[in-house]
Amino acid sequence: MDTTVEADMTQKQASGREERKSRTPGAFSRWMQHRMNARTNRKIRRGRGTFMGMDVLILNTVGSRSGQPRETPVAWFADGEDARLVVASGGGSQNPDWYVNLMAHPDQAAIELPGRDAVPVTPHSLDGADREQAWQRIAEAQPRIAKYQSRSDREYPVIRLTPRGQ
Repeated sequence: MDTTVEADMTQKQASGREERKSRTPGAFSRWMQHRMNARTNRKIRRGRGTFMGMDVLILNTVGSRSGQPRETPVAWFADGEDARLVVASGGGSQNPDWYVNLMAHPDQAAIELPGRDAVPVTPHSLDGADREQAWQRIAEAQPRIAKYQSRSDREYPVIRLTPRGQ
């Protein structure tokens, strides 16, 4: 083994830092995202529910591993009384944490529309023709999402959230 590589590996092991997976956010990026999410959540709660030309809501979930409450602003697309979400994650190669949390604890999900109280919801992951139909409407409404999808290795899940009990 090359001594430079060996020294680099030893330094990483000694510092306790592990190399992160490619295309995943680093500590600073995660910190910034947390700050921006908190700011966006405050705006939504005050009744301002748009971001970059998209309608946004607060998705309340429970951490899949921690069990702690999580609040994430996400874009939504109307579907009658329902809201449809697209898992965009900026074109990333893996599903965002909120999606993992939502699927791990679907019975504990809720949404907050701008200026309103939280409403418990049931998530339904769409597939086949239902997903394709929803995806076409989403892509027409927000072409940038289709652009992100074209750059990703994964198919973005489309989730329909319905008020619990419906």
